[in-house]
Amino acid sequence: MAQVLEFKLPDLGEGLTEAEIVRWLVEVGDVVAIDQPVVEVETAKAMVEVPCPYGGVVTARFGEEGTELPVGAPLLTVAVGAPAPSAEDDGDTAADEGSGNVLVGYGTGAPPARRRRVRPPTGAAPVRRSPGPAAGGNRNGTPVPAGREAAPAAHPHADGPVPVISPLVRRLARENGLDLRELAGSGPDGLILRADVEDVLRAGSGRARTPLPASASPAAASEGILHTPPSARGAALPVAPVPAGAASSAHGLRVPLRGVRGAVADKLSRSRREIPDATCWVDADATELMQARTAMNAAGGAKISLLALLARICTAALARFPELNSTVDMDAREVVRFEQVHLGFAAQTERGLVVPVVRDAHTRDAEGLSAEFARLTEAARTGSLTPADLTGGTFTLNNYGVFGVDGSTPIINHPEAAMLGVGRIVPKPWVHQGELAVRQVVQLSLTFDHRVCDGGTAGGFLRYVADCVEQPAVLLRTL
Repeated sequence: MAQVLEFKLPDLGEGLTEAEIVRWLVEVGDVVAIDQPVVEVETAKAMVEVPCPYGGVVTARFGEEGTELPVGAPLLTVAVGAPAPSAEDDGDTAADEGSGNVLVGYGTGAPPARRRRVRPPTGAAPVRRSPGPAAGGNRNGTPVPAGREAAPAAHPHADGPVPVISPLVRRLARENGLDLRELAGSGPDGLILRADVEDVLRAGSGRARTPLPASASPAAASEGILHTPPSARGAALPVAPVPAGAASSAHGLRVPLRGVRGAVADKLSRSRREIPDATCWVDADATELMQARTAMNAAGGAKISLLALLARICTAALARFPELNSTVDMDAREVVRFEQVHLGFAAQTERGLVVPVVRDAHTRDAEGLSAEFARLTEAARTGSLTPADLTGGTFTLNNYGVFGVDGSTPIINHPEAAMLGVGRIVPKPWVHQGELAVRQVVQLSLTFDHRVCDGGTAGGFLRYVADCVEQPAVLLRTL
């Protein structure tokens, strides 16, 4: 006798209270194994797959793709101890027990069982299927006019999940009303790439979208420098698709603030309400820093990113001015200074602004920082950052130079106490050794919580950073 167990959206940790269903990985009637991923959800932190702690037959699903569910809401029901599938089905049924594991991203490590179609147990809801052309309808179940047969169509992914290179590709297709099952991917084994989706969208709209400039790619972001050719200035920005869930009205387009965008809105609003911030800035001659990086990379070995060098300068500056590596506890009326530097860096992605965190940045050298920046940047691009990758920062480095701007007054990443902003590095006239010369100049800005220090401390921190940028040999004192 089968026992029907209900699996609820688990506590995702890190203060997350809700998640949006991006894609169901199983259907009613599928056999699932213990800890097999059953649904892909998007939280305010990351996009993750949720494993089911039970093994058996899926009898019901709750929520359509695009639906936002609170933690504790039912996700699906599973009949454990269900009858074995009939002779036409191959393989054994999944185990009829649960792992007790309900945390996102964790499992027993056993490979998921291959999906098999079986008859639902007695009392389970019947599986509804849209009629095919032979039943008088097209693939989506809409009627075909009398005397006219539905045109045959090839569906490369008629059964099972559609393979895509990243969840962002699936989201792009969903926001533009594109059925991925109609696409033949150009990647290995039919993998659908982003270019495949964009090609279809271009063909449907009749005009090509303007691609993102190469300087705005994750690789350029990790470099911390933007060279804008004159021909590219004033170029049109890419046309963004209308976000899912947006609704038109007489008073304009209403876009729900949820997911990453909602989390960013909440955090920035709180920062503005609670933190009395101030900003100071300085121009610095980065020519010697750029030359030093070129010499490092010419010596062989792993390439050193400019962002890694700036991060190394930050950690040295925070060792001299620890007031800025802190947070304010207003309930206890205390400033809490941290011994470790967990360095966040702002990264713009298709899902919105995220701030991945490099743990223990003060213990890493330039090579280690470069490798970690590259790993987190790629994870941000593919939407695979975990909640742990996005929390616990103590200081943030904001590289807005990749957007082609010189300066900014960024909002502090609450509950941190400061953020260093780095503008683009561009040739400018500069007085060098008493002579007017063309040098590589960058604007640095520091936004700080005025409760943790006064202007003298903030100015001293920023001046030390600028001195290291202008004369990298200054760092030798701390190496």
